[in-house]
Amino acid sequence: GLFRQHGVKMAVATDCNPGTSPLTSLLLTMNMAATLFGLTVDECLAGVTREAARALGLLGRTGTLEAEKSADLAIWDIERPAELVYRMGFNPLHARIWRGQ
Repeated sequence: GLFRQHGVKMAVATDCNPGTSPLTSLLLTMNMAATLFGLTVDECLAGVTREAARALGLLGRTGTLEAEKSADLAIWDIERPAELVYRMGFNPLHARIWRGQ
């Protein structure tokens, strides 16, 4: 797509507002980004992590796994990353680490 051709970083997120976008599922959001807008699995995963942090101006603190960054991490019970994007109707979350806890 046009954004990709011009190197535009694409964040993927829920809006969760009851008026126009009552969407709370990050997995469904990634599925929509892939199926409706043509993002690859890698772009979807980057979109909900690194690029979402970049869009919020938080990339220096979170969004990637690096020393000195906030340890926000989801551990998924999947065989391959594409399951997070394309497999519907299940919650593969095994554990969540939020701010190192």
